[in-house]
Amino acid sequence: MKNNPGWRNLPRNVWVLTATSFLTDISSEMLANLIPLFLANVLGVGTAVIGLIDGLAETTASLLKLYSGALSDKLGNRKWLTVAGYGLSTLAKPFLYFAGSWGWVLGVRLVDRVGKGIRTAPRDALLAGSIDEKQRGLAFGLHRAGDTAGAFTGLAIAAGVIYLTQSGSTQLTRATFQTIVLISFIPALLAVLVLSFLAREVTLRPAAGTPIFSLAGLDARFKTFLAAALLFTLGNSSDAFIILRGQERGLSVLQILGMLLTFNAIYTVLAGPLGALSDKIGRRKLILTGWLFYGLVYLGFAASQSGTHVWILFGLYGVYYALTEGAAKAFVADLVPAERRGTAYGLYNAAIALTAFPASLLAGILWQGFGPSAPFLFGALLALAAGVVFFGVKER
Repeated sequence: MKNNPGWRNLPRNVWVLTATSFLTDISSEMLANLIPLFLANVLGVGTAVIGLIDGLAETTASLLKLYSGALSDKLGNRKWLTVAGYGLSTLAKPFLYFAGSWGWVLGVRLVDRVGKGIRTAPRDALLAGSIDEKQRGLAFGLHRAGDTAGAFTGLAIAAGVIYLTQSGSTQLTRATFQTIVLISFIPALLAVLVLSFLAREVTLRPAAGTPIFSLAGLDARFKTFLAAALLFTLGNSSDAFIILRGQERGLSVLQILGMLLTFNAIYTVLAGPLGALSDKIGRRKLILTGWLFYGLVYLGFAASQSGTHVWILFGLYGVYYALTEGAAKAFVADLVPAERRGTAYGLYNAAIALTAFPASLLAGILWQGFGPSAPFLFGALLALAAGVVFFGVKER
């Protein structure tokens, strides 16, 4: 590992993992926003079943993150668990081409999310173990930038295919969806090849005994940070509610796609520099700033009077992500010894993902019961509460 800060001195694994996430997100984002439309427009599935499919898939991924992180500690191996996870998701994608029922889509989504659950914690631990502490924020920020640049590219490709094949149609067709499925397989396969042949395993002594899934033995600061992150996430409902807010304020489908591209562009540009800033001023300050910024943006969503307001605010929402995502991942590595990082990332990623489900359920109830502004006011309030809990966590 290099000790000198700077982009040019980042180890190979940082660039390889960033490239892997970039390629994978090109593939994933081409499909993620179209699967609900495929289910509704082509297969005639209702919203309850669409929600069930998404909920089951994401819960499966969340639970597996716990096991895979601890297993990577036990085996002393990060790389090949990561490769296996990416590989499984890649193998699942082409089967969407043949989907003729929602059960088929559910099966593919479950296998894809199993792959995500297997790879996420070992990948984060591999990245943390590949970089010096002085560049950890930069490395995670760069990784998030690559991930988001892939999302931007995937959205743009999907929009281009839709424009060329059915620009005048208001509903997704099977032929267009099948074309995008086939295209999406190419970057997904490239991601697995890049990771397999170019990533290097980090030397790690296997942990004794069976994999540990508990917080026992982990730093009290990590436990407090996890509690604060869970409180924050309880108010951070699915971004689908922001999309619905935009539509409710008058944005068209094409304008909503433009709003998503704006968000990803801002996140991509700022993630690396802000991650590097956390190496200089500390992760805690950056995360607290991000949570405060999030609260202000959510207050803006609550008060928004037009679709233009929502579009601008969603762009600023990308600043919040750039401030916090890389810094939070780096902060976990700062607080946990190398031999327990797989477990820690598993606990962190799983806890955040599992809390996202009740967060979205609460947001839906608040929206229906008290109006569209309610979930955003609730999210701003919990961001403030989480900041108070996290304020007491020391950097060192």
